[in-house]
Amino acid sequence: MCQNHGVAYIKPGEVAIHEIEYPKLELGNRKCNHGVILKIVSTNICGSDQHMVRGRTTAPSGLVLGHEITGIVIEAGSDVEFIKIGDLVSVPFNIACGRCRNCKAGQTGICLNVNPSRPGAAYGYVDMGGWVGGQAEYVMVPYADFNLLKFPDKDQAMAKIKDLTLLSDIFPTGFHGAVTAGVGPGSIVYVAGAGPVGLACAASCHLLGAALVIVGDMIPERLQQARSFGCETIDLREKTPLPDAIAAIAGTPEVDSFVDCVGFEARGHGAESNTEHPATVLNTAMAITRAGGAIGIPGLYVTGDPGAKDDAAKEGSLRIRIGLGWAKSHSFYTGQCPVMKYHRALMNAILFDKIKIAKAVNVEVISLSEAPRGYRDFDKGAAKKFVIDPHGLIAN
Repeated sequence: MCQNHGVAYIKPGEVAIHEIEYPKLELGNRKCNHGVILKIVSTNICGSDQHMVRGRTTAPSGLVLGHEITGIVIEAGSDVEFIKIGDLVSVPFNIACGRCRNCKAGQTGICLNVNPSRPGAAYGYVDMGGWVGGQAEYVMVPYADFNLLKFPDKDQAMAKIKDLTLLSDIFPTGFHGAVTAGVGPGSIVYVAGAGPVGLACAASCHLLGAALVIVGDMIPERLQQARSFGCETIDLREKTPLPDAIAAIAGTPEVDSFVDCVGFEARGHGAESNTEHPATVLNTAMAITRAGGAIGIPGLYVTGDPGAKDDAAKEGSLRIRIGLGWAKSHSFYTGQCPVMKYHRALMNAILFDKIKIAKAVNVEVISLSEAPRGYRDFDKGAAKKFVIDPHGLIAN
């Protein structure tokens, strides 16, 4: 049987390439006839992977990472009808059965059947069902007919693979953040965070017709990347109060829509930019979003954070000014992006050249053996989206 290698979390700050078991069409002790095995074409390093690698979750040593997967079907179970061997497909990071009440309602991020501990599952992620991750050479994907998005033309897709690989997570996640924040034609938007999801969100805001997209971050290279495709930026290390900085750009200290693409490892602003304040972004959102505005929260918040500064935050309890949000009649939308709600339409936007999402997030393709370096550079704040090419299939 063919060997398989994957990126494994070892301990805080360390990942390594290990030989791992070649995938089987099995779930525990039973056959997975609805699944397929993929030869992975591209698999991306995500900011949420980095939370585990930093030791900010309860991830066990040896966990094979990776939930952003694109691949070629090389084996299919007997119950798979519509996905065929040889198809090039995008894998939503949400694992969904397609049968439960939430899946039938389109809430595939909180499937009730794929994780025994709580709703929702993902590949290679702590507390998300124990599914083997996809930063590897081969992976098994269950419920294939329901989950997989087949690209209509393989050659066309390979020509745009650096863009299409982002359909598994960050492009739909950024788009979801913008949609749930009410972004539309003429909107003034603030995006907190210029990592890959924040940049994908900012690009999505332009796609949705926003008039002004302002991105805040503390890393100059990431802010420059946001400016490269038409965003205004705010360096949050500066001491200027954020409402004043927004007013200098927009003419008003408020925005219509706010998207939190940072999550629980947030830092303070200005003089406190080197100090962790996990509720900073959420409280800022309520402060600068206009009355009646909406706040999208695709940024990750966890129920267990062993690296938190206080006991409350270790359990995901943050000091949030919910009274302010209530008084301003804000709408809040949290949770995993239901990728399947968006990925087909966003695929078409890529294929018909309506967006250059790989350019917006600055994709860099690396080999599987270079993954540890990718994690190190990403942790240092590199203004890049690292895409792993395990089999050398992506043209330069």
